[in-house]
Amino acid sequence: PDLLPASNGEITTMSFLQDIVDILLQYVVKSFDRSTKVIDFHYPNELLQEYNWELAEQPQTLEEILLNCRTTLKYAIKTGHPRYFNQLSTGLDMVGLAADWLTSAANTNMFTYEIAPVFVLLEYVTLRKMREMVGWPGGCGDGIFSPGGAISNMYAMLIARFKMFPEVKEKGMAAIPRLVAFTSEHSHFSVKKGAAALGIGTDSVILIRCDERGKMIPSDLERRILEAKQKGFVPFLVSATAGTTVYGAFDPLIAIADICKKYKIWMHVDGAWGGGLLMSRKHKWKLNGVERANSVTWNPHKMMGVPLQCSALLVKEEGLMQSCNQMHASYLFQQDKHYDLSYDTGDKALQCGRHVDVFKLWLMWRAKGTTGFEAQIDKCLELAEYLYNKIKNREGYEMVFDGKPQHTNVCFWYIPPSLRSMEDNEERMSRLMKVAPVIKARMMEYGTTMVSYQPLGDKVNFFRMVISNPAATHQDIDFLIDEIERLGQDL
Repeated sequence: PDLLPASNGEITTMSFLQDIVDILLQYVVKSFDRSTKVIDFHYPNELLQEYNWELAEQPQTLEEILLNCRTTLKYAIKTGHPRYFNQLSTGLDMVGLAADWLTSAANTNMFTYEIAPVFVLLEYVTLRKMREMVGWPGGCGDGIFSPGGAISNMYAMLIARFKMFPEVKEKGMAAIPRLVAFTSEHSHFSVKKGAAALGIGTDSVILIRCDERGKMIPSDLERRILEAKQKGFVPFLVSATAGTTVYGAFDPLIAIADICKKYKIWMHVDGAWGGGLLMSRKHKWKLNGVERANSVTWNPHKMMGVPLQCSALLVKEEGLMQSCNQMHASYLFQQDKHYDLSYDTGDKALQCGRHVDVFKLWLMWRAKGTTGFEAQIDKCLELAEYLYNKIKNREGYEMVFDGKPQHTNVCFWYIPPSLRSMEDNEERMSRLMKVAPVIKARMMEYGTTMVSYQPLGDKVNFFRMVISNPAATHQDIDFLIDEIERLGQDL
């Protein structure tokens, strides 16, 4: 009650916010300090009981509010810590953080130029630049920042369906034939989730076989398209993946583009994880053919280290998003405004309220230049190669697939001494299944590092190391390996 806009609230407000900034700055410094824990792990019921989190009738003092802030950060996972390798999005960029603070202070909505003039223009400029990097002439087309890659992929599906059957917007699915989409068996779950949300149904998403490195097999794609057509279904979308979640595989986009062209099917590229490689002259060949896509998902909050969330959907054909999604709400998108209405972008979005996600990316891009992003990305890929070279012939490690990884995903089993001389049978498999989860649990208990694991197909739990934090070094990779061995020796 003592803070602004209370009368004479300036002094109290300034000292309160100064204290908050101090708390935040201490946390930022700690995030990069290798002697601090990545995580102070507590089980959910412990954390619930240890503090009073309940909401009360009466206000608390500002001292208590500051304490709440400290406590929250005490148990937060330090996702910027150089030894946090758990997710595709890691790191803490200082310019991105500053941009996020500014965005929150400006506290506006992305639907019209009227209330977000600079942000709307920056979205226009940034999306055009990203489309240029995809390889579309002059950065032509359209796009939007959405709340994450899953929603970007859903947009692609929505627009592809509208392009083929515009009447679906008014009449719904009952008015059109049974649609089918195709994506690889290693693709992100959001493709099926989008099909469920849009009323297409998960059974209408056909999973295409992958080779042993996790890349979609084009001949299998063509076979399944023909099969679907024979059954009277209408193939409307192929979602190719540039950087799969687990293996970091890049689907063969040129071959897929040829098939999409032949059968007149919308080609979407889910580059949520691998799109950042377009910034690197050394690695962008892995996305050769992406310029032939009709739409592309690209998440700067992953490989490029932009603070969450920042996900772009890029569309090659201009005007399509608008006609697909617009509802002409006259209380927002009045047609007799005094400026160029093409800058009122809100009607092409699925959301009404839309957070300003562009400013973080734009400001970081200004601060680093394309070459800065390139150096950051090249460094992460070099670290992944270093890890791969370190463990590929090391005793106690087995690679999940052969050969150098294409992205920063390094997938491997740690084999404890007790399993090393066992023959490869059911019992060894079921014991190996339990190794990664126990090591992961111990990592979290000690708080030293975090790395992800999962099973895949017929393969039991393995570690999936991903590197997207430019703060990580060779020493951090060495530390991870030592830590896995320290925590897994006795298993």
